[in-house]
Amino acid sequence: MPELAASTKTASEMRAPEKSAANSGQHIKLLSYNVQAGISTARYRHYVTRSWKHVLPHAQRFSNLDRVARLVKDYDIIGLQELDAGSLRSNNINLTQYLSEKADMPFWSDQTNRRIGRFASHSTGLLSRFHPHEIVEHRLPGRIPGRGALFIRYGSKHDSLVVLILHMALGRRARLRQFDYISDIVNEYRHVIVMGDLNCHSQSAEMDYLIDRTMMSEPMHGMSTFPSWRPQRNIDHILVTPTLQVDHVKALNFSLSDHLPVEMHITLPESVQLGNG
Repeated sequence: MPELAASTKTASEMRAPEKSAANSGQHIKLLSYNVQAGISTARYRHYVTRSWKHVLPHAQRFSNLDRVARLVKDYDIIGLQELDAGSLRSNNINLTQYLSEKADMPFWSDQTNRRIGRFASHSTGLLSRFHPHEIVEHRLPGRIPGRGALFIRYGSKHDSLVVLILHMALGRRARLRQFDYISDIVNEYRHVIVMGDLNCHSQSAEMDYLIDRTMMSEPMHGMSTFPSWRPQRNIDHILVTPTLQVDHVKALNFSLSDHLPVEMHITLPESVQLGNG
């Protein structure tokens, strides 16, 4: 496989490469965003001074999430990481459902991956304009439990679109095991999107492993998304199978959590129909 070349452009300058083959199907807009449970982070010291907000309620959380809702309402399929399924810190409100209602998204689903007593219920979420035909919650392998893959399938199996929303482990060895697990799922389908906080960069061994095993691609390498106030690491990604035409990809200058969101516009094959948005 050719060596991946890191881009030297800034996030605002990045666009998808020229298309090799044009699809004539439906156009959809994707977004992947680690929202850090609605906690505003703009300096490294905030990890200490605002750490209590990860386990206790605070007044600004929902005004922050209202900003996220205004952002995501312009997209069709949104994968969100670091939400809360309802615990003390979120005032027992499911944050995925909250965003769905605020953004006027007709469908939402979430996967709870780790509970910390009654204080926190870490989850991954989906917001969608289209009604999925199937949703499966996969538990990813790892020495420390608490990582999952939210599997969403639109349409019939032969002409379906599959979306996998991930928040991968911090350790490289665990990520390799998790990518091995994900690869088996990806290879069952033709049209697949993988999105999320993968905790590894474009030129990592883990990313190479996923791409080699599945023939997926990352249309733009090196888009730094972390930390949001001075992006230096590209750990948030959207990857696609070759059947999906990428028209645009960009890291958004939207500062709230410690990650920046990634958006992608794609055109589906004509045979894949998601319904009306």
